[in-house]
Amino acid sequence: MDKFDANRRKLLTLGGMALGAAMLPTPSFAMLSTPRPRILTLNNLHTGEIIKAEFFDGKRYIKDELARLNYFFRDFRANKTRNIDPRLFDQLFRLQGLLGTRKQIQLISGYRSPVTNSHLRSQSRGVAKHSYHTKGQAMDFHIEGVALTQIRKAALSMRAGGVGYYPRSNFVHIDTGPVRHW
Repeated sequence: MDKFDANRRKLLTLGGMALGAAMLPTPSFAMLSTPRPRILTLNNLHTGEIIKAEFFDGKRYIKDELARLNYFFRDFRANKTRNIDPRLFDQLFRLQGLLGTRKQIQLISGYRSPVTNSHLRSQSRGVAKHSYHTKGQAMDFHIEGVALTQIRKAALSMRAGGVGYYPRSNFVHIDTGPVRHW
């Protein structure tokens, strides 16, 4: 009887592991688990700056490239920078893989200082008081030539943080906070 129970447990465990693995988004999981460089090309729509950054070399994050991205994502209104959560860049890289594109990402909003966030909040109901933008954990963007609905769908499938959909303003919001959407 004990041998039967042990074999049954093994079978159930293996079955559970197989089911769990089958539920992972395969292309995006493989992209982050395979040791290879991660490169992003972005255009800051407010400053006109363009950046191409290899922020991960296949083994580790590259500090100088992260610093360049931090500056690129700065609050251009207050000219303030903050360290951006590298997981946000990972999400973007993974998102491009899911969408099958390496087109330039059009950054609308990255880091926002608390002063800038308060100012924007006074002008719009859509700005959160404790925004992940102020923590360096969020961005608003679109990708030229890729439908917002496709970007939203791919972002939701990653289950990697918050996803906001703003078709009237032509952008999608992603962040590294809890999984949720609006």
